[in-house]
Amino acid sequence: MTNTINSPIAPQTSTIEYCLYARKSSESDERQAMSIDSQIKEMTDLATREQIKIAEIRQESHSAKASLARPVFNQMLTDIEQGLFSGILTWAPDRLSRNAGDLGRLVDLMDQGKLHTIRTYSQMFGNNPNEKFLLMILCSQAKLENDNRGINVKRGLKAKCEMGWRPGVAPLGYRNIITNNRISEIVLDEERAPTVKQMFVRVAEQGHSGRTLKKWLDTIGFTTKIGKCLVLGRIYATLKNPFYYGDFEYHGTLFKGKHPALITKQLWDKVQKQLAVPPRTWHQKSFPFKTICKCGSCGASVTGEERYKKLKYGGYTKHIYYHCTRSLDYDCEEPYITEDDLIQQLMAHIDEISIDEKKVQKMLWADIERFHNLKSQVLHQEYLTGNLGKYDYPKKETVDTDMVRSYILHIFKTGSAEERQQVLSVIKTKFILKNRALIIR
Repeated sequence: MTNTINSPIAPQTSTIEYCLYARKSSESDERQAMSIDSQIKEMTDLATREQIKIAEIRQESHSAKASLARPVFNQMLTDIEQGLFSGILTWAPDRLSRNAGDLGRLVDLMDQGKLHTIRTYSQMFGNNPNEKFLLMILCSQAKLENDNRGINVKRGLKAKCEMGWRPGVAPLGYRNIITNNRISEIVLDEERAPTVKQMFVRVAEQGHSGRTLKKWLDTIGFTTKIGKCLVLGRIYATLKNPFYYGDFEYHGTLFKGKHPALITKQLWDKVQKQLAVPPRTWHQKSFPFKTICKCGSCGASVTGEERYKKLKYGGYTKHIYYHCTRSLDYDCEEPYITEDDLIQQLMAHIDEISIDEKKVQKMLWADIERFHNLKSQVLHQEYLTGNLGKYDYPKKETVDTDMVRSYILHIFKTGSAEERQQVLSVIKTKFILKNRALIIR
């Protein structure tokens, strides 16, 4: 049987060591719950009246919806298991558990005889079937209230969306009108809305990128309502938000909003096309010369880029440029250099660079072997006799430094990107790229 606070309770004569546990969640579902200080005061007054021995007071601000999520509560159960406490004093059963996992741990400690009593302000639960059953009912009722509250909140938010009002804080360029502690309307922010609209216009009409917009916004001193500059991710999120033309997305569903539109749907669509990035095929293009040098201005790596120029009478020409990645300094002004210029400068340094000659000799001899096989197995014998038969193939031991360097120059001039990459891997010398000049470090 359970005792209530209105019933006479005999003074505690056992040696039960109680831990007073107080909890208050900061979440919206417990705004009306008693504060931690109030819980502690009421329970210590009760302990004084009933001669209950409180060994320790523990408190935390944490939700009890999820099991194993409260560090103070978990430590208290561990201490009970180790015999430090044998009773729990708390304001109400829902302070201990609003989930099945923590409730099961409490009942299991009772079954083991390690938790003798759970005492609340109005009830006492001992280690007997009826009182444990009532404890489980009360904690399960708290869980049911939580679950139903979550369903009701979601239903209410969905109904609000269907009415045309987006839940939560209004996005950049808008502000919430609060009435009776509730958001009653969303209106334009007269201070920031014109700038936000200009962001869309600049992207759609002038082709500005996110980084260009950020430079402009920082230059004019544009900030959010809390005084922060817009980061690049926030700029892109703003440009992709349908809220600005009158709709809004909530949990994957698009709703028609009642808030005033800042831009037209046509302008928004144009911005989305401008922001669209075609899928990239990574690692399918090779720029071998980017591995041998660093930017001479900021020290960042160098990367390659293909550009196509349309010819006047049809067709295209392809050009490869190398330039600073700007990973260390976005404003680095180091100019680009064409691949042809880079190769010419690298060839001019051929006598100064350090090379792993043994590896190059192996590569050279492999090419000679391939050509020898081509000569003997594919080309016609009469053509060989008339033209190619005169060539005397060098022996491995006759491959010298001059031949190695000539081979490297040949690959630089006519080799494929893969062949150039292979040759560059045996060059030990590193360069910096400064004002389109390749300089040995």
